[in-house]
Amino acid sequence: MFIGLAVAALGGLMMLGLPLGRLPGDLVFRRGNVTVYLPLVTSVVLSVLLTLLFAMMRR
Repeated sequence: MFIGLAVAALGGLMMLGLPLGRLPGDLVFRRGNVTVYLPLVTSVVLSVLLTLLFAMMRR
């Protein structure tokens, strides 16, 4: 249930126009009709936020 709420909250943030997935440091490689997307900075930001959230919930 918690994972579902977290995914819904993340979707809500993206609907508000926050640039998750388009942060500086997220890499996009395009060659012809192939696109490779590596969301490096977005992954780090989400990891830190989730770590802080879980640490606060544990206390």
